[in-house]
Amino acid sequence: MAKLIKHQYFFAHPVETVWEYLTNSELMAQWLMKNDFQPIIGHEFQFRTGAKANLNFDGIFHCKVLDIEPLKKLVYSWNCGPGGGEINLESVVTWQLEVRENGTEVFLEHRGFNQEENLEMYHALLHGWLEKFQNIDKLLKAADHGRTNA
Repeated sequence: MAKLIKHQYFFAHPVETVWEYLTNSELMAQWLMKNDFQPIIGHEFQFRTGAKANLNFDGIFHCKVLDIEPLKKLVYSWNCGPGGGEINLESVVTWQLEVRENGTEVFLEHRGFNQEENLEMYHALLHGWLEKFQNIDKLLKAADHGRTNA
């Protein structure tokens, strides 16, 4: 029953800029969630948000950096559960970046969702990741606008 989320999004910005939004903890907090991420293979970190009882989720994603190819690829585990140390979703997020003539193409794969009880979280993240891409895009455009007026 394993489900897979796949999205693709184009940013009219250089790969270095987009990469910074995917790997800088402070920037990630602006478009995704509060976190203690560090771009170091093996680093264990958390994303924190509000609990969602309807998703059987305590508000903490337990993650570990699995792979990094600077400016090209970032992979981390994405596990969560109802709390008390119980994990009922084990999944992996993979970001891949490709340089284009006028910007950067970003590919997201989020795989896992192997259990029936993961379906609600799957559907929430299926749409949630699209919103996160839009959040990054808004931040990038705001940064451009700020630089233009400087």
